[in-house]
Amino acid sequence: MGPYLEIVNPVLWEIGHIAWFHEYWTLREAAKQPPLIERSDRLWDSSNVPHKTRWHLDLPDRAGTFAYMADVLARQEELLARGIDEETRYFYDLAIRHEDMHVEALTYMRQTSSNAAPSGLCGTMRAAAGGLAGDASVPGGRWQLGSTSGEGFVFDNEKWAHEEPLAPFRIARAAVSNAEFADFIEAGGYRTREFWSEAGWAWRERRAAERPVYWQPKRDGVWTWRRYRTVEELAPNAAVVFVTWFEAEAYCRWAGRRLPTEIEWEAAALGTPDGQRRRWPWGDAAPDASRANLDFTSDGTIDVGALPAGDSAFGCRQMIGNVWEWTSSDFQPFAGFSPDPYKDYSAPWFGTRKVLRGGCWATSHRIARPAYRNFFTPDRNDVFAGFRTCALD
Repeated sequence: MGPYLEIVNPVLWEIGHIAWFHEYWTLREAAKQPPLIERSDRLWDSSNVPHKTRWHLDLPDRAGTFAYMADVLARQEELLARGIDEETRYFYDLAIRHEDMHVEALTYMRQTSSNAAPSGLCGTMRAAAGGLAGDASVPGGRWQLGSTSGEGFVFDNEKWAHEEPLAPFRIARAAVSNAEFADFIEAGGYRTREFWSEAGWAWRERRAAERPVYWQPKRDGVWTWRRYRTVEELAPNAAVVFVTWFEAEAYCRWAGRRLPTEIEWEAAALGTPDGQRRRWPWGDAAPDASRANLDFTSDGTIDVGALPAGDSAFGCRQMIGNVWEWTSSDFQPFAGFSPDPYKDYSAPWFGTRKVLRGGCWATSHRIARPAYRNFFTPDRNDVFAGFRTCALD
């Protein structure tokens, strides 16, 4: 089970929870079947089982947990073979995407706990591509923020697309790289109070942070970091990752820049100079390995200058995949919000998190839609998060 940590779940519990979520929504809610395990809600219902309690439950062992998962899947396949209606399909879509989220979480949990790197999932797309300098200019006007009913499955906090004013802005064509972030560290950024907000400085003091969480002290002119169980040299042009919102904010103040709002991020990703909206940054075609570092195409972050085929109409690169990107926006409901059947997905977290956009290398393409709103507290540095910046105008 590993030691108790506030930011991760026990792996055995997490796998059982994935199976329980599938069962709860597709077999019990949609198909009205009785529970497969009578006490399952007391074991795996994340809305009601406190985080600390998950280390001390009488869980099925590894074999029993996987047998439960296999049983759920077999029953789902039996129902799917008979055919399901659109109302029922919603719950399958929900459960599949919930599993996608936990696959990603299990991956960054390996990093947090110094476990071995995942095997059998990842490609090795690591060719050097360098950095990418400069800003893209995005015109102002009005922007339709959020998702529409024609986009298929969407989460409740994306509903619905609504018009927002948008002032002209300039946004970096690429995410901040390791080399760029190293410049901030070497300029004394972590020790200069003026670059940090009050909450950010309190976080830095509490953690005694001097660099991103997995970076090692620079030696002989070389930056290294702990990657899973090994210490490796940092790729200078790869996107910086595992940084908090506070660190991103402080970097921006040092650089004379700022974080984009989520409206700006979405407009830069999907907008066009003639005022149209694309489905993906590059157009209508589905993501593939030439456009986006998603779906474990690589075994980690790649150079910020890679994958020019995925550029947006304004020339912004890798707005889908590689690293999640912090925005300046608080996670709040859109006007008229109402929760979907999974009521605890969004509503309990409004006002306490920051919005991230775009997905990372370990994100499923089902999750990494441009309008998908990820959300974490600003102190989280265990997730695959980086950022890009905007000019101060």
